[in-house]
Amino acid sequence: MRPQRSDAVTGARVAAVAPSRDLAIDRFRGGLIILMVAGNYLAGVDFVPAFLKHTPDVGLTVADVVAPGFVFAIGLTYRRSFVHRARQDVAGAYRHFLRRNLSLIGIGAIISAGSTSVAHQPSDWGVLQALGAAGLLCLAVVRLSMTARFVTGLLVLCGYQYLLEMRASEPVPVSSHGGFVGSLSWGALLILSTAMGDLYRSGLGRYVGGCLGLAVVATVSAFLEPVSKIRVSPSFVLVCLTLAAVAWLLVDLGSRSALKPAGYLCWWGENPLVLYLVHLGLLGALTVPSERWWYAGASVPLAAAQLLALLALSSTTAWWLHRRGARIGL
Repeated sequence: MRPQRSDAVTGARVAAVAPSRDLAIDRFRGGLIILMVAGNYLAGVDFVPAFLKHTPDVGLTVADVVAPGFVFAIGLTYRRSFVHRARQDVAGAYRHFLRRNLSLIGIGAIISAGSTSVAHQPSDWGVLQALGAAGLLCLAVVRLSMTARFVTGLLVLCGYQYLLEMRASEPVPVSSHGGFVGSLSWGALLILSTAMGDLYRSGLGRYVGGCLGLAVVATVSAFLEPVSKIRVSPSFVLVCLTLAAVAWLLVDLGSRSALKPAGYLCWWGENPLVLYLVHLGLLGALTVPSERWWYAGASVPLAAAQLLALLALSSTTAWWLHRRGARIGL
């Protein structure tokens, strides 16, 4: 049994760094945020190949697995954080998670409105709304046993698959995250991720067996239903859950032999929401000039310089927050 670790994404205020922080989770989450920042920039550059951008409908690319990986990272600490708070005040724990997830939906709505009106990129449901809605759905079953959450997550996916078949004739959603209805699938992913987190803490052998079982289920589902991020198909969820579970295993095993002091990836993983918002502001400022050569039609050297500048400024923010021992969350 692994020792309990502190939750790295919660907190209603700026707090000091706890000495018991799980550096593996920070590294895992930090790497995902960096990939998300880089992917969001590259998505608008013409010369970047399609396999580094989100698929328009059916298919799977590197960019498609980042957001589900982050949901998995949330799931690793979601239930443990709730249980820790519930020991002191059950009602207070529910209020905290309700407030946090509703805040994510609200912040996401503001960002989507800005993207639609300023950047002329129509979207009614962004990644933060998907995360917030998933968190609310997961909250309803967070106190169930690990097995019950596995079953619940799979049943939600089955129900969502039924909805997909009912809406088969409808056009592809404007949102890249399945819209409001797609939140059911994101919620199933989070529920299953909390169960995988419990399975990991129950023993390495059981977790590896769980990953193998997931791989079989994910493979079968991919043959039965096309993998699609924009529709958040159940096959997409199961494939990405499997990849995230294996990636987490590798990161955690590697962290056991890594240096104990927090490093570059940990800086990013300590304040993921802040860095996500910072990168959106920087990216928005970068895309303000209307000249095509500046961003969409940028040359390779110019695009590389812009991406490096974006990462450098974001990394400076991450380092500054780390030096201050700050945790800014919802």
